[in-house]
Amino acid sequence: MQPNNTVKTVALVGLSFAAYYFLFENFKFIKTGLDTVTHQGLLSYVLTYLIIGIPIFFGTYLADRETNIFKSLGLAANIPLATGLSILFTLPMFAGGWLSFSFNLQINLQQLIAGTIVAGFMEELYFRGFLFGQLFRNTNLGFLPSIFFGALIFASGHLYQSRDIGELSGIFAITFAGAVFFAWLYVEWNYNLWVSIFTHTLMNLSWHLFDMNHTALGDIKANVFRALTIIIAITCTVLYKKKKNKKLTICRQTLMMQKKSNP
Repeated sequence: MQPNNTVKTVALVGLSFAAYYFLFENFKFIKTGLDTVTHQGLLSYVLTYLIIGIPIFFGTYLADRETNIFKSLGLAANIPLATGLSILFTLPMFAGGWLSFSFNLQINLQQLIAGTIVAGFMEELYFRGFLFGQLFRNTNLGFLPSIFFGALIFASGHLYQSRDIGELSGIFAITFAGAVFFAWLYVEWNYNLWVSIFTHTLMNLSWHLFDMNHTALGDIKANVFRALTIIIAITCTVLYKKKKNKKLTICRQTLMMQKKSNP
C-alpha cells in the first residue's frame, strides 16, 4: 500500500468517524424523537445507535469496496469460538463477583441490556471494528498510531462518571487500557470482532450484576479480578498462537508502521 493511499484512508476514516461523533453528540435528541414513535426506550436506544452509525457503515464500504462490510468490520467470523473464549476469559470476574461482592438487587432489565449487550456491541463495532480496524488493516500505520486516537476518544467518553480528579485519572487510564486490550484481542484472533464484543459485554455484565463499583474504575478487589481476566485472555491467546505455530500479529515490526504492498 502506497503512502498516498494511507493518507486517503486516514482522511476517510477520520471524516466518517467525525460525522458519527457529531451524531453521537445529538444521541439524546434523536432517541427522544424515536421514543415518540416506538414508545419503547430500549428499541429507540438501539435504533439511535444504528442511525448515528450510518457514516461508519458508509465509510467502511468506501475504505475497502472489494470486501464485504461485515467481513471488513470483523463480524463475518466464528461466533461460537468467540463465545467460548469470552466465557473462559471472564470467569474470574464472575467468580470474584459471586464470592466477594453482593448481588445488585436494583437491576433494571432494560438498563442492563443497554449497558452490556448494546454498549459492548456498538462500542466494539464503531471504535475497534471501524476506527481502529480500518486504519490498521487498510493503511501502513502500525498498532500504536492506529489505536491511539480511538483509545483517547473512548477513554474520554467515560469521564462523565466522576468529578473527582483522582478518580477521573483512574477511569481514563482503565478505559484507555481497555481500548488497547480489546483492539489487541481483535487482531490476534484473526480479526474476529466477536471475541472483543463478547469479552467486553461479559465484563460489563459482571460489573452490573455485582456491586463492584458505580464507575469504570472499581476498587482493588474488583481490579484484581479484572486483571486476572486480562491475564487469562492474553495467556490463552499467546498459547493458542504457539500451538498453531503462528506468530503474534502485534509485534515490534507492526507497532509503529507496517510494510504492505499494493494488492
